[in-house]
Amino acid sequence: MRMLQHPFFDDKKILVIDQSKKITNDRTWCFWEKEPGIFEPIIHHQWQYANFFSDVYSSILDLSPYQYKMIHGIDLYSYVKQASASRTNIEWRYAIVKSVNSNTDRANVELETESFTADYIFNSILFEQPKTPKGKYYLQQHFKGWVIETKEPHFDPALATFMDFRVSQKHGTTFIYLMPTSSTCALVEYTLFTEALLEKEEYETALKDYISSYLHITDYKIVQEEFGVIPMTNMQFPLQEGRVIYTGIAGGQAKGSSGYVFQFIQKRTGQIIESLVTGNQLSIQKTWNDKKFHLYDSVLLNVLHSRKMHGDEIFSRIFQKNPPRRVLRFLDNESNLYEDLQIMRSVPSGIFLTAALQELIR
Repeated sequence: MRMLQHPFFDDKKILVIDQSKKITNDRTWCFWEKEPGIFEPIIHHQWQYANFFSDVYSSILDLSPYQYKMIHGIDLYSYVKQASASRTNIEWRYAIVKSVNSNTDRANVELETESFTADYIFNSILFEQPKTPKGKYYLQQHFKGWVIETKEPHFDPALATFMDFRVSQKHGTTFIYLMPTSSTCALVEYTLFTEALLEKEEYETALKDYISSYLHITDYKIVQEEFGVIPMTNMQFPLQEGRVIYTGIAGGQAKGSSGYVFQFIQKRTGQIIESLVTGNQLSIQKTWNDKKFHLYDSVLLNVLHSRKMHGDEIFSRIFQKNPPRRVLRFLDNESNLYEDLQIMRSVPSGIFLTAALQELIR
């Protein structure tokens, strides 16, 4: 969207390649921000208050100055296509990408039946799960979501559930998101941070149990389903290989300790646009701040991987001992050193200092 809005790109030939035409609502993005952003026209719903539940701590969180926002996938696809429809320099191509590569002065993309060269290729495809080297961690955030509708009002559309850890933790860190958009409609999402995925039936059983046991709903219909997997890892993904610029999960924009990705993609895109518009060399390097939060992510992944402390207890302590705005800044990689120290004081120093020393030595 930023490219479409800047006159610098008016005379640039842009080819957008996607595997499908994106005509169905196949996913939902939720994120938080302080001010209206570029996607404000397609925000489906937003919340200032959210529940946090666990067996040791529960509270209603006031997220201000943030708003927690939801975008439907189909709305985003349509929004971008409508914005690009009047641009004769933008072409859409629907095909499977086989590979991308770069030489000295050009980048190349190979499709099943044809290939193209360009000044730059911006690639968001993770072609295969990388092998995890020794000393690194690769968990997966995997989730199954149902949008359910009820005949009678059951939900408060002004109150979301950010995390509900009261569900079984037998597989590892496990919680429920609940995003009500009206008194009779909500997204219920079962989410896990584990190494292995579950069988399809296990996700569905967990959703059914939560809806009946915690929401006390027996009469409902499922109007939409979604499933996703996001890597949670401290492996270093390449930001750039010559004239191939990596974005999204392929560029390491998924936060290693939480899987949050949407806003990190927007920040990364902003960096790329600024470099292109100002005429600076398009070479994106990791900053000191990036390296700092990479260490923090590695420490938490160390603790979760080794089961030194359960995820529900970690997040409970953090939310219990810090205002929500500080936690959200920390999860956004925007907290300062003082705020970082306050977050660190929330969890057992023996466990986390040991993990930090292990990661520093590596």
